[in-house]
Amino acid sequence: MKDAKLLVAISGGIDSVVLARLCHLSGLDMALAHCNFHLRGEESDKDEKFVRELSKQLEVSVYTEHFNTKAYAGEHGLSIQLAARELRYNWFAQLQDTLNFDYLLTAHHADDNLETFLINLSRGTGIEGLSGIPPVNGKVIRPLLPFSREEIFSYLKKNGWQWREDSSNVDTRYLRNKIRHDIVPQLKMLSPDFLEQFRRTQHHLSECETILKKHVEEIKEKIIKKEGERWIVDISLLGRLSPLESYLYYLFKDFSFPVDEVRKLLHAMSGKRITSRGYIMVKDRENLLIEPLKGSKTGCYTVDEDVKEITEPLHLKFFEGKELGENQKNTVLIDKDKLKYPLIVRKWEKGDYFYPLGMSNRKKLSKFFKDEKISVLDKQKIWLLCSGDDIVWVIGHRLDNRYKITLDTVNKMSVVLNPSE
Repeated sequence: MKDAKLLVAISGGIDSVVLARLCHLSGLDMALAHCNFHLRGEESDKDEKFVRELSKQLEVSVYTEHFNTKAYAGEHGLSIQLAARELRYNWFAQLQDTLNFDYLLTAHHADDNLETFLINLSRGTGIEGLSGIPPVNGKVIRPLLPFSREEIFSYLKKNGWQWREDSSNVDTRYLRNKIRHDIVPQLKMLSPDFLEQFRRTQHHLSECETILKKHVEEIKEKIIKKEGERWIVDISLLGRLSPLESYLYYLFKDFSFPVDEVRKLLHAMSGKRITSRGYIMVKDRENLLIEPLKGSKTGCYTVDEDVKEITEPLHLKFFEGKELGENQKNTVLIDKDKLKYPLIVRKWEKGDYFYPLGMSNRKKLSKFFKDEKISVLDKQKIWLLCSGDDIVWVIGHRLDNRYKITLDTVNKMSVVLNPSE
């Protein structure tokens, strides 16, 4: 820590002022970071001015950022508190990346831990919401967690340090403030060492969470396989777990899928799907498939006769008069004289059919995909190379029998998918 480059989050309040001054007294390499959320008019601007003056006293750099918090909250459907949190941590992360800060220091303390516990308790959280704010979380460090609000304030007064009071901290319309002013004082009256006993309880909960995480990872290894960007979940093994609801929560919470929706998907027809903020989960026969949500390429792409290579919507190379090997998944040999230009590259559609290589009868693509055991998610990624209304190649899978080279073929063409591979 002594040689680390530190970014200290500071609002101008008691806790962050004490943290900043302690870092300065310790001779640490530090800079201050202050967010002006413009939620309290002139008061917010005075907070910023105070932090700038403090940075001059400490002779350290200060970074400030202004946010239209109310607009951001409205655009993203967030409460003001959640919007402010998201804005500041996103900005802190940007500062860390661009200016090479090793760690971000925040002034969370023991009372914050208790308040967060009670908030999460009221919302029906899992054990991870009750085990406390971690003192170290990646590149975020919270050095004041062992200390109470009273201890920190007493230390500030003893040293005669100035601070800014946030008037919104007394507004009990906010849940955290209501807990802070109406509930926590009552709890502390139960025992003079209530906060210390609470710390011990959270320590035990944290240890239980560690055990739980280890068990969940062992279960994941048995029922979930990772292939590239896809997770494949064995439904039969998943269904044997008990209590199922809790397992579903812990196994899929990183993907943000609602437990009830996942449970329904277990018994749904193949092809049913659900989405979360960043992922899609699809029922595919005996498995659940999970992939990151991505913008899909749609529409038709034309290929003129003089084109030798395309890179959109996928990478294809066209070689005339060359035989690059027998027909296989990524390379096909085509009788060029049977083609009608321009060729078309498009996604498959319901009702599409072709004559699979080696067969004289036509086959619907949906039946072909089923027979080839192509998953629901993979079907969505399949493109076709077409000549007029005919499918020439189910790209990456099978050539149409009508376009294969024969003894009568005069002009040949090879088409290669992902030639760099």
